[in-house]
Amino acid sequence: MENKEYLPHIAYDSVIFGFSGNKLKILIMEYHNTGFFALPGGFVGIKEDLNAAVRRGLKERTGLDNIYLEQFYTFGDVARFQPHFMKTIMEANGHNLPENHWMLDRFISVAYYALIDYSKVVPTPDALSDSCEWYPLDELPPLMQDHRQIVDKALQTLRDNLERKLVSVNLLPPLFTMNELQKVYEAILGEKLRRTTFQRKILSLNILLRHDKQYSGKAHKAPFLYSFKVMEG
Repeated sequence: MENKEYLPHIAYDSVIFGFSGNKLKILIMEYHNTGFFALPGGFVGIKEDLNAAVRRGLKERTGLDNIYLEQFYTFGDVARFQPHFMKTIMEANGHNLPENHWMLDRFISVAYYALIDYSKVVPTPDALSDSCEWYPLDELPPLMQDHRQIVDKALQTLRDNLERKLVSVNLLPPLFTMNELQKVYEAILGEKLRRTTFQRKILSLNILLRHDKQYSGKAHKAPFLYSFKVMEG
């Protein structure tokens, strides 16, 4: 990778959230022969928009376009400058970088979170990695550099935006039950919610459309299906 192809000192990291039906999960990569675990990320091309670079990386890791994506923070502490990580990763893949190589410089990382349809993803590692896999939020491996801090900041942003930006619309199918919606909230918040209190609160927000019941042979137990209203603005 030549420095004339990419912007110096700028990188991006993506916290890719998916909901498996019970747990909130995050895509994590393991670099070849290092034991290093990290968020998917990358560099920005000289002639490439930042958002386009992130979307390119997301498609390479997930196989999907049109992913809900939001920039949430920029990480630039001096303490994140730890060039031995990159040096070790490259050496483990047969590349010896000189001490003045641009990839060993200090990088500021622009962080994004993505909300994705878990069932449609085909996790794909990059050329330097052995795996790219879903990990439950409460079972993450130790992450390199400040990536755990990035995850924590993304999760807090997700919680702050839970209702204001209808975060859960991007983690559920178009039609869903109230129970499925409650499970998303519980997974993001990390706590159990009272069913009646949750339902009352959600219905008071006037953000849902109710559809016909989902019959499964026992009509009296069939739950209503809901969808999110199209919000303007």
